[in-house]
This record gives sequence, structure tokens and C-alpha cells, in this order.
Amino acid sequence: VQLQASGGGLVQAGGSLNLSCAASGRTFTLYDMGWFRQAPGKEREFVAGISRSAGSTDYADSVKGRFTILRDNVKNTVYLQMNSLEPEDTAVYYCGATRHFSLYYSQNYEYWGQGTQVTVSS
Repeated sequence: VQLQASGGGLVQAGGSLNLSCAASGRTFTLYDMGWFRQAPGKEREFVAGISRSAGSTDYADSVKGRFTILRDNVKNTVYLQMNSLEPEDTAVYYCGATRHFSLYYSQNYEYWGQGTQVTVSS
């Protein structure tokens, strides 16, 4: 699977951004999808995940109630809607694809997009 992330940018605190991750290559619906982020000097951390059927989602505590993960299995795309952004959300955001039962660990992911920078100013 080839993944292409987009939609990052610079936004003020309290603002919103919508990230997209377009998949190509293998059958998109074989994979659960996740969004991770990595800030400078920190490890890559789980942000949100969605099952292959879109029937199940999960979020890191730090983004619950502010971020929403969605997927469109016709367009082969997963989205991350980010509202009420905070400076602490500043990071490079990566989408990943996995067939592992656990979405939370980056080592379980088989494929990654190239990352898109999100910067939230205070």
C-alpha cells in the first residue's frame, strides 16, 4: 500500500485542520488505519485509529473530543478532522496501515505515509 498524507499547515490555537491520507496499491479494506504524530525530540505516538470496516474507532486521551478519524472505502482515503487545536498538537502527522489486531503501537504498522507538518501557534 502506498500512502500519501496531506492537509497539514499552520493554524492558530483553537483552529481546525483536516488531514487526508490517500491509499493506492493493495486493497484498502484489508487494512485498519491509524494516525500517529511525532514532535521534535519525542517518539512517534498514537493519535487515532479506525477499523477496516469503519465500525470501530479509538483515540488517544489527549485528542478525545477534539479529533475525529473517518475513512471512505470507496475513495480509499482516511481522514483526521482536528478541532480546538492546541500548541501541544504541533508535530509531523503520519498515517499508517496495519493488519495487526492492535492499532496502538507503531511497530505493528506495515506501511506509512510520508508525514505532514501541523503547527499550532499560541
